[in-house]
Amino acid sequence: MKRSTNKILVSHAGRLSPGSREFRELEQRKSRGEEIPDEVYLPQLEAAIRDMVERQVKSGVDVISDGEAGRFNTFAKYEKRIDGIIYRECRPGEVGAAVFDSRERRTFPEYYEAADKARFKEGAPTNNQMRMVAVDALTPKDTDIVNAEIARFKKVIADLGLEDRDAFMPMMSPGWLHHFIWDEHYKDEEEFLFALAEVLRPEYEAIVNAGFILQLDGPDLPDKWATLVPDITLEEYRRKAKQRVDATNHALRNIPEEMVRYHLCWGSWNGPHIDDIPFRNVVDLMLEIRAQAYSFEAGNVRHEHEWKMWRDVELPAGKILIPGVVSHRTNTIEHAEVVADRLENFANCVGRENVIAGTDCGMGGGRLSHEIGWAKIEAMVEGARVASRHLWEETVPA
Repeated sequence: MKRSTNKILVSHAGRLSPGSREFRELEQRKSRGEEIPDEVYLPQLEAAIRDMVERQVKSGVDVISDGEAGRFNTFAKYEKRIDGIIYRECRPGEVGAAVFDSRERRTFPEYYEAADKARFKEGAPTNNQMRMVAVDALTPKDTDIVNAEIARFKKVIADLGLEDRDAFMPMMSPGWLHHFIWDEHYKDEEEFLFALAEVLRPEYEAIVNAGFILQLDGPDLPDKWATLVPDITLEEYRRKAKQRVDATNHALRNIPEEMVRYHLCWGSWNGPHIDDIPFRNVVDLMLEIRAQAYSFEAGNVRHEHEWKMWRDVELPAGKILIPGVVSHRTNTIEHAEVVADRLENFANCVGRENVIAGTDCGMGGGRLSHEIGWAKIEAMVEGARVASRHLWEETVPA
Protein backbone atom coordinates (compact mmCIF):
# COMPACT_ATOMS: atom_id res chain seq x y z
CA MET A 1 0.00 0.00 0.00
CA LYS A 2 1.49 3.34 -1.04
CA ARG A 3 2.06 6.04 1.58
CA SER A 4 2.04 9.83 1.46
CA THR A 5 5.79 10.23 0.98
CA ASN A 6 5.93 13.61 -0.80
CA LYS A 7 2.28 14.71 -0.77
CA ILE A 8 -1.02 13.75 0.85
CA LEU A 9 -2.44 10.98 -1.29
CA VAL A 10 -6.16 11.07 -2.08
CA SER A 11 -8.67 8.22 -1.98
CA HIS A 12 -12.34 7.85 -0.99
CA ALA A 13 -14.69 5.35 0.67
CA GLY A 14 -15.54 3.34 -2.45
CA ARG A 15 -18.98 3.99 -3.92
CA LEU A 16 -19.21 6.64 -6.63
CA SER A 17 -21.87 7.83 -9.04
CA PRO A 18 -21.67 6.84 -12.75
CA GLY A 19 -21.94 9.66 -15.27
CA SER A 20 -24.67 8.02 -17.35
CA ARG A 21 -28.16 8.92 -16.10
CA GLU A 22 -29.51 5.96 -18.08
CA PHE A 23 -27.20 3.59 -16.22
CA ARG A 24 -28.06 5.13 -12.83
CA GLU A 25 -31.74 4.48 -13.55
CA LEU A 26 -30.87 0.94 -14.64
CA GLU A 27 -29.02 0.43 -11.35
CA GLN A 28 -32.09 1.52 -9.38
CA ARG A 29 -34.27 -0.97 -11.23
CA LYS A 30 -31.78 -3.79 -10.72
CA SER A 31 -31.38 -2.92 -7.02
CA ARG A 32 -35.12 -3.52 -6.60
CA GLY A 33 -34.64 -7.04 -7.94
CA GLU A 34 -35.79 -6.44 -11.52
CA GLU A 35 -34.29 -8.92 -13.95
CA ILE A 36 -32.38 -7.11 -16.70
CA PRO A 37 -30.84 -9.17 -19.53
CA ASP A 38 -27.04 -9.37 -19.45
CA GLU A 39 -26.81 -8.18 -23.03
CA VAL A 40 -28.52 -4.95 -21.97
CA TYR A 41 -26.91 -4.50 -18.56
CA LEU A 42 -23.28 -5.66 -18.83
CA PRO A 43 -22.09 -3.32 -21.63
CA GLN A 44 -23.48 -0.35 -19.72
CA LEU A 45 -21.96 -1.63 -16.47
CA GLU A 46 -18.50 -1.91 -18.03
CA ALA A 47 -18.83 1.57 -19.56
CA ALA A 48 -19.88 2.98 -16.17
CA ILE A 49 -16.82 1.50 -14.41
CA ARG A 50 -14.53 2.88 -17.09
CA ASP A 51 -16.19 6.30 -16.80
CA MET A 52 -15.74 6.38 -13.01
CA VAL A 53 -12.11 5.22 -13.13
CA GLU A 54 -11.27 7.81 -15.79
CA ARG A 55 -12.98 10.52 -13.78
CA GLN A 56 -11.13 9.58 -10.61
CA VAL A 57 -7.79 9.84 -12.42
CA LYS A 58 -8.74 13.09 -14.13
CA SER A 59 -9.87 14.57 -10.78
CA GLY A 60 -6.54 13.69 -9.15
CA VAL A 61 -7.55 10.69 -7.02
CA ASP A 62 -4.50 8.51 -6.31
CA VAL A 63 -6.05 5.36 -4.80
CA ILE A 64 -9.00 4.31 -6.96
CA SER A 65 -11.97 1.93 -6.89
CA ASP A 66 -14.45 0.58 -9.42
CA GLY A 67 -17.12 2.82 -7.84
CA GLU A 68 -18.93 -0.32 -6.65
CA ALA A 69 -21.03 -0.31 -9.81
CA GLY A 70 -23.19 -3.40 -10.17
CA ARG A 71 -22.88 -4.49 -6.54
CA PHE A 72 -25.97 -4.32 -4.32
CA ASN A 73 -26.42 -5.36 -0.70
CA THR A 74 -29.73 -7.11 -1.37
CA PHE A 75 -31.13 -10.61 -1.13
CA ALA A 76 -30.78 -10.95 -4.91
CA LYS A 77 -27.02 -10.60 -4.42
CA TYR A 78 -26.53 -12.86 -1.42
CA GLU A 79 -29.00 -15.55 -2.52
CA LYS A 80 -26.71 -16.14 -5.49
CA ARG A 81 -23.54 -16.13 -3.39
CA ILE A 82 -24.51 -17.90 -0.16
CA ASP A 83 -26.41 -21.13 0.51
CA GLY A 84 -28.46 -21.36 3.70
CA ILE A 85 -30.49 -18.13 3.53
CA ILE A 86 -34.07 -17.38 2.55
CA TYR A 87 -36.06 -14.17 2.01
CA ARG A 88 -39.39 -13.90 3.78
CA GLU A 89 -41.94 -11.33 4.90
CA CYS A 90 -41.49 -9.79 8.33
CA ARG A 91 -43.76 -11.17 11.02
CA PRO A 92 -45.56 -8.83 13.45
CA GLY A 93 -42.99 -6.98 15.54
CA GLU A 94 -40.07 -7.80 13.24
CA VAL A 95 -37.97 -5.39 11.16
CA GLY A 96 -36.20 -6.10 7.90
CA ALA A 97 -32.73 -5.16 9.18
CA ALA A 98 -31.24 -4.26 12.56
CA VAL A 99 -30.80 -0.64 11.48
CA PHE A 100 -34.59 -0.24 11.28
CA ASP A 101 -34.97 -0.38 15.06
CA SER A 102 -32.82 1.94 17.14
CA ARG A 103 -33.09 4.26 20.09
CA GLU A 104 -32.74 7.19 17.71
CA ARG A 105 -35.64 5.99 15.55
CA ARG A 106 -37.79 5.83 18.66
CA THR A 107 -36.76 9.38 19.60
CA PHE A 108 -37.45 10.85 16.13
CA PRO A 109 -40.34 8.71 14.77
CA GLU A 110 -41.83 11.36 12.47
CA TYR A 111 -38.49 12.19 10.90
CA TYR A 112 -37.72 8.54 10.14
CA GLU A 113 -41.23 7.84 8.85
CA ALA A 114 -40.76 10.60 6.26
CA ALA A 115 -37.17 9.55 5.50
CA ASP A 116 -38.17 5.92 4.92
CA LYS A 117 -40.98 6.94 2.59
CA ALA A 118 -38.62 8.99 0.47
CA ARG A 119 -35.95 6.30 0.52
CA PHE A 120 -38.20 3.42 -0.54
CA LYS A 121 -39.84 5.55 -3.20
CA GLU A 122 -36.39 5.93 -4.76
CA GLY A 123 -35.96 2.15 -4.77
CA ALA A 124 -33.60 1.59 -1.86
CA PRO A 125 -32.07 -1.92 -1.77
CA THR A 126 -33.23 -2.76 1.77
CA ASN A 127 -36.98 -3.12 2.27
CA ASN A 128 -38.27 -3.10 5.84
CA GLN A 129 -41.17 -5.42 4.99
CA MET A 130 -38.82 -8.33 4.13
CA ARG A 131 -35.87 -9.94 5.87
CA MET A 132 -32.99 -12.26 4.95
CA VAL A 133 -32.81 -15.21 7.33
CA ALA A 134 -30.16 -17.89 7.87
CA VAL A 135 -32.11 -21.15 8.16
CA ASP A 136 -29.26 -23.60 7.57
CA ALA A 137 -25.46 -23.73 7.74
CA LEU A 138 -24.02 -20.97 5.55
CA THR A 139 -21.74 -22.06 2.74
CA PRO A 140 -20.24 -20.23 -0.27
CA LYS A 141 -22.38 -20.78 -3.35
CA ASP A 142 -20.90 -19.08 -6.40
CA THR A 143 -17.54 -17.30 -6.46
CA ASP A 144 -17.87 -16.82 -10.22
CA ILE A 145 -19.83 -13.65 -9.42
CA VAL A 146 -17.02 -11.93 -7.52
CA ASN A 147 -14.53 -13.20 -10.09
CA ALA A 148 -16.54 -11.46 -12.82
CA GLU A 149 -16.54 -8.22 -10.78
CA ILE A 150 -12.78 -8.49 -10.37
CA ALA A 151 -12.26 -9.20 -14.07
CA ARG A 152 -14.25 -6.13 -15.13
CA PHE A 153 -12.19 -3.85 -12.91
CA LYS A 154 -8.91 -5.44 -14.01
CA LYS A 155 -9.81 -4.98 -17.67
CA VAL A 156 -10.55 -1.27 -17.21
CA ILE A 157 -7.28 -0.73 -15.32
CA ALA A 158 -5.30 -2.58 -17.99
CA ASP A 159 -7.05 -0.75 -20.84
CA LEU A 160 -6.22 2.61 -19.24
CA GLY A 161 -2.64 1.65 -18.33
CA LEU A 162 -3.16 2.15 -14.59
CA GLU A 163 -1.48 -1.01 -13.29
CA ASP A 164 0.93 1.07 -11.19
CA ARG A 165 -1.96 2.58 -9.19
CA ASP A 166 -3.14 1.33 -5.84
CA ALA A 167 -6.71 0.15 -6.46
CA PHE A 168 -9.20 -1.24 -3.96
CA MET A 169 -12.50 -3.11 -3.91
CA PRO A 170 -14.91 -2.66 -0.96
CA MET A 171 -16.76 -5.60 0.60
CA MET A 172 -19.05 -5.88 3.62
CA SER A 173 -17.43 -7.02 6.84
CA PRO A 174 -18.96 -10.04 8.61
CA GLY A 175 -20.40 -7.78 11.31
CA TRP A 176 -22.01 -5.41 8.82
CA LEU A 177 -23.61 -8.26 6.88
CA HIS A 178 -24.88 -9.47 10.26
CA HIS A 179 -27.06 -6.32 10.34
CA PHE A 180 -28.99 -7.61 7.33
CA ILE A 181 -29.18 -11.40 7.82
CA TRP A 182 -31.13 -12.76 10.80
CA ASP A 183 -30.06 -16.00 12.43
CA GLU A 184 -32.48 -18.88 12.91
CA HIS A 185 -29.89 -21.67 12.77
CA TYR A 186 -26.75 -21.04 14.88
CA LYS A 187 -26.52 -21.46 18.64
CA ASP A 188 -25.47 -17.87 19.41
CA GLU A 189 -24.36 -14.58 17.89
CA GLU A 190 -20.66 -15.36 18.06
CA GLU A 191 -21.04 -18.63 16.15
CA PHE A 192 -23.16 -16.82 13.53
CA LEU A 193 -20.57 -14.06 13.12
CA PHE A 194 -17.80 -16.59 12.52
CA ALA A 195 -20.00 -18.43 10.00
CA LEU A 196 -20.49 -15.16 8.12
CA ALA A 197 -16.74 -14.56 8.25
CA GLU A 198 -15.99 -17.98 6.82
CA VAL A 199 -18.53 -17.69 4.01
CA LEU A 200 -17.15 -14.27 2.98
CA ARG A 201 -13.49 -15.28 3.21
CA PRO A 202 -13.16 -16.77 -0.32
CA GLU A 203 -14.36 -13.49 -1.87
CA TYR A 204 -11.93 -11.45 0.23
CA GLU A 205 -9.05 -13.70 -0.80
CA ALA A 206 -10.06 -13.60 -4.47
CA ILE A 207 -9.84 -9.79 -4.47
CA VAL A 208 -6.37 -9.78 -2.91
CA ASN A 209 -5.13 -12.64 -5.09
CA ALA A 210 -6.10 -10.53 -8.11
CA GLY A 211 -3.78 -7.77 -6.89
CA PHE A 212 -6.38 -5.39 -5.44
CA ILE A 213 -6.44 -3.92 -1.95
CA LEU A 214 -9.42 -5.24 -0.01
CA GLN A 215 -11.52 -2.65 1.81
CA LEU A 216 -13.79 -4.05 4.49
CA ASP A 217 -16.79 -1.85 5.26
CA GLY A 218 -17.45 -2.18 8.99
CA PRO A 219 -20.01 0.39 10.18
CA ASP A 220 -21.21 -2.21 12.67
CA LEU A 221 -18.24 -1.75 15.02
CA PRO A 222 -19.65 1.57 16.31
CA ASP A 223 -23.10 1.48 14.67
CA LYS A 224 -24.55 -1.54 16.49
CA TRP A 225 -24.48 0.54 19.68
CA ALA A 226 -27.50 2.57 18.52
CA THR A 227 -29.49 -0.52 17.46
CA LEU A 228 -29.48 -2.15 20.89
CA VAL A 229 -32.92 -1.56 22.39
CA PRO A 230 -32.81 -1.35 25.33
CA ASP A 231 -29.20 -0.25 25.55
CA ILE A 232 -26.48 -2.13 27.41
CA THR A 233 -23.41 -1.05 29.36
CA LEU A 234 -20.29 0.07 27.53
CA GLU A 235 -18.40 -2.91 28.93
CA GLU A 236 -21.00 -5.33 27.53
CA TYR A 237 -20.96 -3.52 24.20
CA ARG A 238 -17.18 -3.70 23.90
CA ARG A 239 -17.35 -7.43 24.57
CA LYS A 240 -19.79 -7.82 21.67
CA ALA A 241 -17.67 -5.54 19.48
CA LYS A 242 -14.59 -7.66 20.24
CA GLN A 243 -16.45 -10.68 18.83
CA ARG A 244 -16.91 -8.72 15.59
CA VAL A 245 -13.24 -7.83 15.47
CA ASP A 246 -12.26 -11.46 16.07
CA ALA A 247 -14.64 -12.67 13.35
CA THR A 248 -13.23 -10.11 10.92
CA ASN A 249 -9.66 -11.18 11.68
CA HIS A 250 -10.71 -14.80 11.21
CA ALA A 251 -11.84 -13.94 7.68
CA LEU A 252 -8.58 -12.06 7.03
CA ARG A 253 -6.21 -14.66 8.43
CA ASN A 254 -4.67 -15.58 5.05
CA ILE A 255 -4.32 -12.01 3.77
CA PRO A 256 -1.29 -9.73 4.38
CA GLU A 257 -2.19 -6.63 6.40
CA GLU A 258 -0.71 -4.34 3.76
CA MET A 259 -3.43 -5.50 1.35
CA VAL A 260 -6.32 -4.52 3.67
CA ARG A 261 -7.99 -1.23 4.58
CA TYR A 262 -10.93 -1.00 6.95
CA HIS A 263 -13.76 1.54 6.70
CA LEU A 264 -15.55 2.49 9.91
CA CYS A 265 -18.54 4.81 10.11
CA TRP A 266 -21.70 5.32 12.14
CA GLY A 267 -24.08 4.42 9.28
CA SER A 268 -24.44 6.34 6.02
CA TRP A 269 -27.99 7.59 6.53
CA ASN A 270 -28.49 11.33 6.93
CA GLY A 271 -30.12 11.70 10.34
CA PRO A 272 -29.61 13.13 13.86
CA HIS A 273 -27.02 10.51 14.99
CA ILE A 274 -27.49 11.53 18.62
CA ASP A 275 -26.77 7.97 19.79
CA ASP A 276 -23.47 7.52 17.95
CA ILE A 277 -20.95 5.94 20.29
CA PRO A 278 -17.86 8.16 20.77
CA PHE A 279 -14.97 7.04 18.56
CA ARG A 280 -12.64 6.92 21.55
CA ASN A 281 -14.72 4.08 23.02
CA VAL A 282 -13.95 1.73 20.11
CA VAL A 283 -10.75 3.08 18.50
CA ASP A 284 -8.54 0.51 20.25
CA LEU A 285 -10.76 -2.28 18.92
CA MET A 286 -10.56 -0.86 15.39
CA LEU A 287 -6.77 -0.87 15.60
CA GLU A 288 -6.85 -4.61 16.43
CA ILE A 289 -8.27 -5.37 12.98
CA ARG A 290 -5.68 -6.88 10.65
CA ALA A 291 -5.47 -3.94 8.26
CA GLN A 292 -2.78 -1.45 7.34
CA ALA A 293 -5.13 1.51 6.80
CA TYR A 294 -8.24 2.72 8.59
CA SER A 295 -10.87 4.91 6.93
CA PHE A 296 -13.39 6.70 9.13
CA GLU A 297 -15.79 9.65 9.34
CA ALA A 298 -14.10 12.90 10.32
CA GLY A 299 -15.82 15.53 8.17
CA ASN A 300 -19.34 15.70 9.59
CA VAL A 301 -20.51 17.81 12.49
CA ARG A 302 -21.07 14.85 14.80
CA HIS A 303 -17.51 13.50 14.57
CA GLU A 304 -15.24 16.24 13.21
CA HIS A 305 -13.91 17.10 16.69
CA GLU A 306 -12.65 13.57 17.30
CA TRP A 307 -9.36 14.17 15.48
CA LYS A 308 -8.14 15.50 18.84
CA MET A 309 -8.03 12.02 20.35
CA TRP A 310 -5.07 11.17 18.08
CA ARG A 311 -2.98 13.51 20.22
CA ASP A 312 -2.86 10.72 22.81
CA VAL A 313 -4.05 7.59 20.93
CA GLU A 314 -0.87 6.01 19.57
CA LEU A 315 -1.06 4.91 15.95
CA PRO A 316 0.78 1.58 15.68
CA ALA A 317 3.91 1.55 13.53
CA GLY A 318 3.24 1.06 9.83
CA LYS A 319 -0.45 1.95 10.04
CA ILE A 320 -2.22 4.62 7.95
CA LEU A 321 -5.25 6.81 8.66
CA ILE A 322 -7.75 7.74 5.93
CA PRO A 323 -9.94 10.38 7.61
CA GLY A 324 -13.07 11.54 5.83
CA VAL A 325 -12.48 15.20 5.01
CA VAL A 326 -15.61 15.73 2.89
CA SER A 327 -19.03 14.57 4.05
CA HIS A 328 -22.04 12.96 2.38
CA ARG A 329 -24.27 14.52 5.06
CA THR A 330 -24.42 17.99 3.50
CA ASN A 331 -24.89 19.31 -0.02
CA THR A 332 -22.53 22.19 0.73
CA ILE A 333 -19.19 21.71 -1.02
CA GLU A 334 -16.35 21.94 1.47
CA HIS A 335 -13.82 24.73 0.87
CA ALA A 336 -10.31 23.55 0.02
CA GLU A 337 -8.92 25.35 3.08
CA VAL A 338 -11.37 23.49 5.34
CA VAL A 339 -10.27 20.19 3.80
CA ALA A 340 -6.62 21.20 4.24
CA ASP A 341 -7.15 22.13 7.89
CA ARG A 342 -8.74 18.75 8.58
CA LEU A 343 -5.87 16.89 6.93
CA GLU A 344 -3.22 18.95 8.69
CA ASN A 345 -4.84 18.26 12.07
CA PHE A 346 -4.33 14.54 11.53
CA ALA A 347 -0.87 14.94 10.00
CA ASN A 348 0.29 16.97 12.99
CA CYS A 349 -0.91 14.19 15.32
CA VAL A 350 0.29 11.02 13.56
CA GLY A 351 2.75 12.21 10.90
CA ARG A 352 2.08 13.39 7.35
CA GLU A 353 3.30 10.12 5.81
CA ASN A 354 0.60 8.27 7.76
CA VAL A 355 -2.38 10.21 6.35
CA ILE A 356 -4.39 9.71 3.14
CA ALA A 357 -7.36 11.96 2.32
CA GLY A 358 -10.71 10.18 2.24
CA THR A 359 -14.45 10.71 2.30
CA ASP A 360 -16.82 10.09 5.21
CA CYS A 361 -18.73 7.52 3.18
CA GLY A 362 -19.40 6.71 -0.47
CA MET A 363 -20.09 9.66 -2.75
CA GLY A 364 -22.71 7.67 -4.70
CA GLY A 365 -25.50 5.22 -4.01
CA GLY A 366 -28.18 7.87 -3.62
CA ARG A 367 -26.48 9.62 -0.70
CA LEU A 368 -25.77 12.72 -2.80
CA SER A 369 -26.62 13.91 -6.28
CA HIS A 370 -24.27 12.81 -9.03
CA GLU A 371 -22.97 16.35 -9.55
CA ILE A 372 -22.40 17.14 -5.89
CA GLY A 373 -20.65 13.85 -5.16
CA TRP A 374 -18.03 14.51 -7.82
CA ALA A 375 -17.69 18.17 -6.82
CA LYS A 376 -16.82 17.02 -3.30
CA ILE A 377 -14.17 14.66 -4.69
CA GLU A 378 -12.63 17.59 -6.57
CA ALA A 379 -12.75 19.77 -3.42
CA MET A 380 -10.97 17.01 -1.51
CA VAL A 381 -8.22 16.80 -4.14
CA GLU A 382 -7.70 20.57 -4.07
CA GLY A 383 -7.65 20.58 -0.27
CA ALA A 384 -5.05 17.80 -0.26
CA ARG A 385 -2.89 19.93 -2.58
CA VAL A 386 -3.15 22.86 -0.15
CA ALA A 387 -2.31 20.64 2.82
CA SER A 388 0.63 19.08 0.94
CA ARG A 389 2.02 22.52 0.18
CA HIS A 390 1.80 23.43 3.86
CA LEU A 391 3.22 20.12 5.09
CA TRP A 392 6.06 19.70 2.58
CA GLU A 393 6.93 22.79 0.53
CA GLU A 394 6.49 25.28 3.35
CA THR A 395 8.14 23.12 6.03
CA VAL A 396 11.32 24.70 7.28
CA PRO A 397 14.06 22.15 8.12
CA ALA A 398 15.03 22.10 11.77
